[in-house]
Amino acid sequence: MVVTILRSISGLCAVSSSSNLPRGNSAAKHRMTAIKSVPTNPPPPPSGVRRRRKNKDENMVENPYFKTESARPDLRKTLSDFLEEARDFVGDGEGPPRWFSPLECGAQAQGSPLLLYLPGIDGTGLGLIRHHKELGEIFDIWCLHIPVRDRTPVKDMVKLIERTIRSEHCHFPNRPIYLVGESIGACLALDFAAKNPNIDLALILVNPATHVNNFMSRMLSVLPDGIPTLLEDAFGFKQGDLLKGMIDALSNEFSVQRMGGLGGRMLRDLFAVSANLPTLCRMFPKDTLLWKFEMLKYAITSVNSLIYSVRAETLILPSGRDQWLHNDEDIDRYASTLPKCIVRKLDDSGQFPLLEDIIDLATIIKFTCFYRRGKSHDYISDYIVPTLFEFKQQLDDHRLLMDAISPVMLSTLEDGTVVRSLEGLPSEGPVVYVGYHMLLGFELAPMVGLLMKHRNIHMRGLTHPMVFMYIRDSIVDPKTFDKYKLMGGVPVSNMNFYKLLREKAHVLLYPGGVREALHRKGEEYKLFWPEQSEFVRVASKFGAKIVPFGVVGEDDIFKIVLDSNDQRNIPILKDLMEKATKDAGNIREGDESELGNQDCYIPGLLPKIPGRFYYYFGKPIDLADKEKELKDKDKAQEVYLQAKSEVEQCIAYLKMKRESDPYRHLLPRMLYQASHGWSSEIPTFDL
Repeated sequence: MVVTILRSISGLCAVSSSSNLPRGNSAAKHRMTAIKSVPTNPPPPPSGVRRRRKNKDENMVENPYFKTESARPDLRKTLSDFLEEARDFVGDGEGPPRWFSPLECGAQAQGSPLLLYLPGIDGTGLGLIRHHKELGEIFDIWCLHIPVRDRTPVKDMVKLIERTIRSEHCHFPNRPIYLVGESIGACLALDFAAKNPNIDLALILVNPATHVNNFMSRMLSVLPDGIPTLLEDAFGFKQGDLLKGMIDALSNEFSVQRMGGLGGRMLRDLFAVSANLPTLCRMFPKDTLLWKFEMLKYAITSVNSLIYSVRAETLILPSGRDQWLHNDEDIDRYASTLPKCIVRKLDDSGQFPLLEDIIDLATIIKFTCFYRRGKSHDYISDYIVPTLFEFKQQLDDHRLLMDAISPVMLSTLEDGTVVRSLEGLPSEGPVVYVGYHMLLGFELAPMVGLLMKHRNIHMRGLTHPMVFMYIRDSIVDPKTFDKYKLMGGVPVSNMNFYKLLREKAHVLLYPGGVREALHRKGEEYKLFWPEQSEFVRVASKFGAKIVPFGVVGEDDIFKIVLDSNDQRNIPILKDLMEKATKDAGNIREGDESELGNQDCYIPGLLPKIPGRFYYYFGKPIDLADKEKELKDKDKAQEVYLQAKSEVEQCIAYLKMKRESDPYRHLLPRMLYQASHGWSSEIPTFDL
């Protein structure tokens, strides 16, 4: 038998012998494993920029994104797996609460912060079972297991958590500690955070309990004591296994595993619950349920009295279809009270969102930029590169746009030859791509996606800070900007630009910024670059290459019918525009220039039959060994004006050449693909 060593939060349970292990058929069934010892000197955090690797021939570069179309999500454990593994945990019904580290979480990156999971009403500590692999790559995960018969009061439970966190904080004072609390676990996390404002915490509150439904409490109080026993007698282990077999057969008969959508998930969950009724009976006996609800009431009362003392940054993930333990008014109150709080509602989730296949906690953390290894989030070193499946999802989300515009990609080789491919782009950084920003940035998704897929070039875009701001009651849903953060967008600043070049990254920079992306009528393909820019001098410090590029095609898909000038004459739209501009932080007092008055607004657009997008990357401008020369502002200004001029030439070239493209319009492209195959490459003009 295996002896499993656990570090108890109170020191009460240092060793669990073989006779006290949870039930299981083999050593592989034992879910608890010794918590890994923590080195006294944590290694430096890895860079957020993924390095390119060469194969054995040293001539070809491996591109992990080339086969994106065949990417599949990692096989994740299901609700059935949760209930089956919980069977081992509820068998060990005695003893104090204890920490364990899941076996799937043994491959975290060096310097990963500690994540402590505080379970919901089930108490097993297995609530993250579907997320162990993904989270285990970026966190050191410990889960709290509360035995079924444990009756530790809330205040003592918080003290036990406090001992563990204080110990780890002493070992790693410069590393944040993440607390992921679900329902009642969220209350424990807030309670601890309120009493320890000086510890660097990041709270993730999943479906937090804010009140107890009185009907549920009354229903439990009149529940007969014999019902769990009767259920277990009716669906005992042998009969339960038989029932599971019958349900599995029924599942296969009706192809439940192939069903999609909410109905399919609900049916699969129903089968899983039905097959594990004995486990549920042992997990939630009446006396334990009553104790948990009393514990919940006390925890909620305690949190409500201490909520104003919480100083930790918080991410709240409330379920949209759960009305038992919280309501929207409570969540709004928490959001307005907690000083650094983000609320991201899980609209289609129910009581246990972390066990649903539509929720990926690691991806949500990326979407909200909630991951950090130090005192504050660093958009460069703390960035997590998207997984292959996450990248595929981004491509799929823009599949309709890609099919509608059939992008043409042109680049320039070192000898000046223009080719229809991305072959002319530099493979190694640092590289700065400067170009024209189309209306609402429609060019971004195809360009970033195709460069990553075909050349393994990960463009890190310098992005408007509005994308990274969480503003309550904003007229723009923050989820709109998820794709920019997932794909490596960075708030535009001189420091971030410097850091990206230092990391030899491929940096995407639009000198025209918001003014170009939200231009007015008749301003298509007009550059709004400032008179001077420092990006040339900074790029020269690292010997970077500047790649000018142009894009045309926006006038082939939309027509602007209401620009900012028009909206200023409509009172309602004027108020919305002023609010958006204020939210974006674009009001610059005393700056009357064109760039100092960048309005943020949603233009009124009239769609057209989609035309075609054309991208042209000019010949790179090499700044290697030119740092001393470009310290002269006049010399740097010459390079800046050269880059601007080449962007304008790229646009002019594309506007002229597209007139001779027989497949510029949608119908000829559809006819071509119908006769040659939908995956065939559509020709374009002669180069």
